[in-house]
Amino acid sequence: MKQQPNQLFEKDYFLHRNSLMFVNRFTEDFNVPYHAHDFIEYCYVAEGTGFHHVEQDTFPIHKGQLYVIPVGVSHVFRPATPDRSSKPPVVYNCLFDIHLAAVLSGLQEQPIQDHLSALANHTSSYFSVFDREGAIERLMIQLLHEMNTNAIGSHAMLHALLSQLIVTVYRLKYVDHERSTAEASADAGFHRIIDYVEQNLHTAVTLVELSRISGWSSRHLQRLFAQHTGQSFGSFLQNVRIRRSCELLRSSSRKVSYIAELVGYRSIDSFNEAFKKTVGLTPTAYRKSI
Repeated sequence: MKQQPNQLFEKDYFLHRNSLMFVNRFTEDFNVPYHAHDFIEYCYVAEGTGFHHVEQDTFPIHKGQLYVIPVGVSHVFRPATPDRSSKPPVVYNCLFDIHLAAVLSGLQEQPIQDHLSALANHTSSYFSVFDREGAIERLMIQLLHEMNTNAIGSHAMLHALLSQLIVTVYRLKYVDHERSTAEASADAGFHRIIDYVEQNLHTAVTLVELSRISGWSSRHLQRLFAQHTGQSFGSFLQNVRIRRSCELLRSSSRKVSYIAELVGYRSIDSFNEAFKKTVGLTPTAYRKSI
């Protein structure tokens, strides 16, 4: 993606004066500029596919992901292709002012107070969580409803729902005490599998190989990939390979054929086909666009 000079989205344009927050449901396109903002933003991917460019990173996106963007962090969502051959991402955006964050943090325990303060002061990095149970989507739908209704009590409801969203996301990211020790151990084992995949993209990584390494059956691994990433193993592997190839195309002058080998493609034709299907451009055109 060719990143234009960074633009600042200011709170006075977006945020409702009384509630100090704003919620919308937006179909992403190529018109929104690469930008930072002076408010905190929670972005939930509800539909479609594409990419999320955050600072110097690029992530394939899919339903169920929520990104937390602190003050000052630059980002933009993009569809997978510039034409209508793929469904563009539909994103719920919940924006709120740092002063509202300070008010809401006064109602929270100290760890969440520190968390909100870090988001407001740009001392926290962006991060994402996956909405496995659908709780985040339900909150976003309720938030949008209250924002559009603007009825008596809507401001109080918006603040209450935002507090719930903040706590829900915090628990998913940092706490999640409800998981059993066995589940936590399984998650740790799965993350080691993810690390193995990312470190061995140049090889022919297969479910059979991952099954041998982990001791889990191929069927169970498929379930874990769906549970933790929202994708099948094949889709996850291809997205990781394309993401890595994008990084190499941006940061090096290596030949496209060599990059294809580095990310695990033995055929330049299959690499070009997969890259264009995912990104919407050929690798050479993508490199020229940067």
